[in-house]
Amino acid sequence: MKTVKIFMSGFLLLPLFLLMFTAFPMVASADNSAKKMEVSLMVSGQTQAKPSDIASKIDSGRTAWMLVSTALVLLMVPGLALFYGGMVRTKNMLNTLALSLVSMAVIGVEWVVVGYNMAFGTSINGIIGWSENGFALMNIPWDRVENGVPYLVFVMFQGKFAIITPALITGALVERVRFSSYLVFSLLWAILVYNPLAHMVWGAGGFLLEKGVLDFAGGTVVHISAGISALVLIVVFLKKRIGYPEDTIKPGSLFQTLLGAGLLWVGWFGFNGGSAIATSDDFMLRAGLAFTTTQIAAATAALVWMLIEWKWHGKPTALGLATGMVAGLVAITPAAGHVSPAAALIIGTMAGVICFLGVLMKGKFNYDDTLDVFGVHGIGGIVGALATGLFVSIGSSNLGLFVNGNFMQFGLQLLGVAFSIVYAVIGTLIVGLIVDKTMGLRVSKQEEIIGLDITQHGETSFKLR
Repeated sequence: MKTVKIFMSGFLLLPLFLLMFTAFPMVASADNSAKKMEVSLMVSGQTQAKPSDIASKIDSGRTAWMLVSTALVLLMVPGLALFYGGMVRTKNMLNTLALSLVSMAVIGVEWVVVGYNMAFGTSINGIIGWSENGFALMNIPWDRVENGVPYLVFVMFQGKFAIITPALITGALVERVRFSSYLVFSLLWAILVYNPLAHMVWGAGGFLLEKGVLDFAGGTVVHISAGISALVLIVVFLKKRIGYPEDTIKPGSLFQTLLGAGLLWVGWFGFNGGSAIATSDDFMLRAGLAFTTTQIAAATAALVWMLIEWKWHGKPTALGLATGMVAGLVAITPAAGHVSPAAALIIGTMAGVICFLGVLMKGKFNYDDTLDVFGVHGIGGIVGALATGLFVSIGSSNLGLFVNGNFMQFGLQLLGVAFSIVYAVIGTLIVGLIVDKTMGLRVSKQEEIIGLDITQHGETSFKLR
C-alpha cells in the first residue's frame, strides 16, 4: 500500500519535475541575458529605473482595487468549500471541503510554474501561449507595471480563476471520487484544458479573442468548461453514487451551505469587478458597472428561484435560495462589464428560470450530478454567454441582438459556447481516461459506504459522541 501511495505521489509530481528539467537551460539563458543587459547599461551610461520612477507609474487606486479583488476571488474558494461541504452527508464533509481547498495548493503551484505562461504568454497559432524564459515567471521583472498596476498583481489575480475552476468541478464528483486521483486529474486538466482555453479567450492573439467572442470574467473559460467537464466525468467515468436516486440523501449542514453562498456572493464582486483590469481607459467605470450588474443579477435570480420553488414544491427552501444566488452570479459573469443594469435584471431572471429547469433535468435523464454543477455552472454559463450577445451595449463594436438587431455578436457568442463545450468534452475525456486507467477515479464500494472522510483522510469533520 505504501508503495502505491509513493507511486501516485510521484505520478502527480512528474509533470512538474519534467518542466523543471526543461527549464534549466532557460534559467541559464535568463541569467546570461540579465548580465548582458547590465553590462550594456554600464557601457551606455544608462542606469536602471529608480524606485521613485517606478512608483510614479503606479495608479494607487487601481492597484488597491486589484489587490482587494484578488483576495476576494481567493475567498470564493473557502466559500465554495463551505457551500459544497454543507450539501453532502457528514461522513463525506471533510473530503468535500478538501477537494475544493486543495486546488489552492496544486493549481497555485501549477499556475506559477507553467499556467500563467501557457495562458498569457506569446500566442502560438492562437491556441496556446508560451514566452521565452516564462517558466516560473522568470521573464516577469518584479517591478514591471502595466496600466498603472504592478504586473505581478495581474498574474496573481488571474491565478485565482485558475484555482477555482477545477474546484467547481468537484461538486459533481463528491462522495465517490478518489482523492489522489482527483489531484492528478486537476493538474492535468488545468494544463490541457483550462490554460489553452484561457489563452484562446483572454490571451493576446487568442483564437476566440481575435474573433471577437466576449467573456468579461469567465462564462466560457470558467463556468462552461467546469460544468461540461463535470458532466463528462460523472456520465462516462464515475456514474451514480450507491443508492442514488432510490435512497434519500440529505445535506449534512445547510447552515454551512448558506454561509458559503454568502461568501461566494461577496467574493464575486472581486471576480467580476476586478476583471475590468482587461480594459484600460475606462477601467474604474467598467469595474463599477460590473459591480452593479453582479449585485442585480444575483438578487434577481435568487428571488426568481425562490418564487418558482415556492410554487413548484409548496415551500421556499434555504437551499433553493442559495442555489438561485449562485445561478445569477454565474450567468452575469461573462456579461458583467458589457450590459446595462436593466439587462442584468433580465439575465438574472433567465438564470433563475433556466437553471431551475436545468437542475430538474438530472431526474429526467437519470445522471448523478451531486451538487448540480452542470445544472448551475454549465447551463448558467451558457445562458450568460449567449445573453451577452443579446444585450451587449458597452465595450464592443457589435451591439447586442436585442439592442439594435445586430446578429453578429450573438453569432460570435454561439461560436464561443460551442467551441468551449467541444474542447472541454474532448480534453476531459482524454484526461479522465488517462487517470481512470492508471489510478482509478472512483473509490471502492466499501470505501464509499464507510465515507470518504475516514477512507481518504483518516479524519472526521465532527467528533461523534
